Amino acid sequence: MKRRILIKLLEKGGFVFERHGSNHDIYVRGNEREEIPRHKEINEVLAYAILKRRDLL
Repeated sequence: MKRRILIKLLEKGGFVFERHGSNHDIYVRGNEREEIPRHKEINEVLAYAILKRRDLL
């Protein structure tokens, strides 16, 4: 999955960008925190796991 698509889905679900980590970008929604790898392509299994964990599917 393209990184940009995953970020758009997270933002649509209420997550906002907090900061850049060393290898990840940090997105938060209240007390929930999600780290997104900084690659153009993100492994499909990882992308769907992130979305499922946050009830965005």
